[in-house]
Amino acid sequence: MAEEAKDVSVPKIGVYVCHCGSNIAKQVDVFGAVEYAGTLPNVEVAREYKFMCSEPGQEIIKKDIKELGLTRVVVAACSPLMHEITFRKAAEAADLNQYLVQIANIREQVAWVTKAKDSATAKAKALIHGAVNKATYLEPLQTRKVEINPASLVVGAGIAGIQAALDLAEAGFKVYLVERDSTIGGNMARFDKTFPTLDCAACILTPKMVSVAHRENITILASSNVEDVSGYIGSFTVKVRKQPRYVDIEKCTACTACWNACPATIVPVDRKIMLGEQLVNTSSTQ
Repeated sequence: MAEEAKDVSVPKIGVYVCHCGSNIAKQVDVFGAVEYAGTLPNVEVAREYKFMCSEPGQEIIKKDIKELGLTRVVVAACSPLMHEITFRKAAEAADLNQYLVQIANIREQVAWVTKAKDSATAKAKALIHGAVNKATYLEPLQTRKVEINPASLVVGAGIAGIQAALDLAEAGFKVYLVERDSTIGGNMARFDKTFPTLDCAACILTPKMVSVAHRENITILASSNVEDVSGYIGSFTVKVRKQPRYVDIEKCTACTACWNACPATIVPVDRKIMLGEQLVNTSSTQ
């Protein structure tokens, strides 16, 4: 029969300091650190063991959780990248929420980078103190599975954005490529050659631009800006504002004749240069 859930709002913290063989013990006074940890607020018990990540070490933690009613666990050992999951699973096996475990890294951040033993011990105590304070305010979390939206948004359709979109599309994902300009290509479209090889910029960029336009799972949103992003990883909602085109997109062939014919818009300087026109001072009319 399952045990009654612990009142985790009451902090009863167990602190466990690992020798890690000689990795930690060689530079840190482990026994001194344990004695210090026992004086900290809300600490119910403080212990040391040669290898806390071993089965016997984990059993010490499990036993204390059950018998002493611990509601938080602090492990002073190696990097959480190594054994955070190990200690979380140990806590979970003792009916304590796995997210009520806090790791203090006194191997990589202390023993391995500090020469003087006194300094290493002082730093280890400081990290343990910080971990205990943080553990006091930890709250239980629940793991759940949710459906995610695998579509991707790439902001900016320069050469980097284009390549990112192509790579994502090649991996089978739906891609939305947003570009604030009226066309994709970015600055590279204005270059003649690329550094340092002096290769033809257009020869590199143009095939990628064509490829992006032809991919069924890439939607290009030119003349558009991202206005709002909300949600979380796997379930973002993005608001994109598309600027007016003033032309029928389905019929437009990009012949550029409308740039000269439109009485209400100044033709952008860079477009005039591309068309080889003589630049004149004009004012827009409404």
